[in-house]
Amino acid sequence: MTTTTVYITRHGQTEWNVQKRMQGHQDSELTPLGVQQAEWLGRGMHHVELDAVYASSSPRALRTAEIIRGERDLPLTACDEFKEIGMGVWEGRDSAELQLQYPEQHQFFWGDPEQFSVEGSETFAAVQERALGKLREIVDLHAGGTVLIVTHTVVIKVLMAHFEGRAMNKLWDLPYIYPTCLCRIDITDGVPEIVLHGDTSHYETAESGMES
Repeated sequence: MTTTTVYITRHGQTEWNVQKRMQGHQDSELTPLGVQQAEWLGRGMHHVELDAVYASSSPRALRTAEIIRGERDLPLTACDEFKEIGMGVWEGRDSAELQLQYPEQHQFFWGDPEQFSVEGSETFAAVQERALGKLREIVDLHAGGTVLIVTHTVVIKVLMAHFEGRAMNKLWDLPYIYPTCLCRIDITDGVPEIVLHGDTSHYETAESGMES
């Protein structure tokens, strides 16, 4: 039997997270707390022997991955397939304003993701397809090994939904995906087992910045 271990985490808190602005393919810098969250996870995973680190090509995810990797001599590969869902005309916009301007689509995004579509956006299904395809490539490449993927909330949600067999209209049910929370999937001869899902036990203070 061959078991491949995949760790998946979200980037640290960003400026736009604090401002409640949609990011998507756009980007904003990690906050000081976001840097700290990445450092916490780096320390929390110091005992894990990783073979490689993969990250969304968005700067916030790459920066988080660099901090987690620290001084380890590990390859870090940027992957467009792990970028956040493209939100088109919503990107950079305040979430509360979008709820007022696009009430139906806002409800779809959070309540019925299969129906979500605004100008220039991706579908949730397309995000799942691209991310899952890349994940399968990585698992084949590192069969029997251990890898870390640093990505974004929607990507984590659709990947974990695949492993859980979760319906898309239940996508936003708990667990919440906090900054640098950790998921772990052990894949043995093609059969996945979820070991961690949204774990924050590596957070070192109660003041964890658990906003989105």
